[in-house]
Amino acid sequence: KDSIQGCSRCRIPVDAERLKLMTSRSDSGSGEDSLDRLLPHAGAPRRKSTTSLSKTEPPLLRTGTRTIYTAGRPPWYDEHGAQSKEAFVIGLCGGSASGKTTVANNIIEALDVPWVVLLSMDSFYKVLSPEEQILAAQNDYNFDHSGAFDFELLVATLRKLKQGKSVKIPVYDFTTHRRQKDWKNVYGASVIIFEGIMSFVDKELLELLDMKIFVETDSDIRLVRRLRRDITERGRDIEGVIKQYNKYVKPAFEQYIEPTMRLADIVVPRGGGNMVAIDLIVQHVHSQLEESAPGLRPTDSATASDSQCAGEHAAGPRPAHHHQEQRDQPR
Repeated sequence: KDSIQGCSRCRIPVDAERLKLMTSRSDSGSGEDSLDRLLPHAGAPRRKSTTSLSKTEPPLLRTGTRTIYTAGRPPWYDEHGAQSKEAFVIGLCGGSASGKTTVANNIIEALDVPWVVLLSMDSFYKVLSPEEQILAAQNDYNFDHSGAFDFELLVATLRKLKQGKSVKIPVYDFTTHRRQKDWKNVYGASVIIFEGIMSFVDKELLELLDMKIFVETDSDIRLVRRLRRDITERGRDIEGVIKQYNKYVKPAFEQYIEPTMRLADIVVPRGGGNMVAIDLIVQHVHSQLEESAPGLRPTDSATASDSQCAGEHAAGPRPAHHHQEQRDQPR
C-alpha cells in the first residue's frame, strides 16, 4: 500500500519509486536523452523511406559536420507566389560504369549547398512486354539503346523538378527488369544532378541542362567495374555480362555515347578520382548560385553555430539555419 499509487484518471497502479525516478529524469535530463527515449529500439522494424532519388539511399550525404539532403526541398517563392529562381541542372554523361555516380556524389559533397537532387536515367527504362522480358532474362535485350528509355516521362519529370515542383520517380529493379509498384516522391532543390549513359542524346533533354559534363574512363576499367557490379549487385553470371557487353554495351558506346562528348562543356578524364576537374566544376556552379536567391547560395559563410545544427539535420528534414535569410518570405 505504501509503494503503490493509482492514477487519478485511469486508476492504473504505478510503482512509486519508478514514478519518482521517471519524474526526476524528465526534469533534469538533457535534450539528447529525451530524444534517445523517442527513438525505436534496436530490434524495432525500420520505417520504409518514402523519399529517394535513384541510386542514393538514404536521401542524404553526411560529410563531417554537415548533412546534405539529396531528396530536394520545396522551393522558395517570392511575394507574388512565383518561384524565385529555377534550379541549376548539371547533366552527367559517360559510358556504362565510367564513374558518373561517383563524380555526382563528389560534386554534391564539394558544393556545400543544403538541398540537391540526384536523378538517374536508370530509373526511366521502359516497361518491357512479356516477349521483351524473355529476351532480357537471356541477356538478348538491348538496354544500351535510346529506344530502351522513356524520354517523354524523363523530360517531363526533369522539367517539373527544375521548376521546383514535386514529382514521382519510377523505381527500376535490375534483377527482374521491371518497375516496382511504388514510386518515389522527389522535390525541387537548389541543384539537380542528372546522370545517365544517354544524357546528351535527346534534344529536349539537352535544353534543360545548364551544364554538361562527360565522364571519360578507359574501356577496360569500365568493363571490370561492370562485371563486378552486375555479378554482385544484380545477380548476373559472368558469361551473360560479357555477352551483353560485347553485343550491346560496347557498340552502343562507340555509336551513340562517345560522339556526344563534343556536346559537353567539360570532359572529366579518370572519373571520380579527378578532383581538379571536380573543383573547377564546383567553382562554376558556385558562381551561378551566387546570382540566385540567398537561400540557394553555398554556405561558405556558415558560423560556428552551424556545426551544432548538424546533429539536428540528421534527425529531421528541416535545416532551418540554411534558410534564415528567407524567413520573411511568404510560403
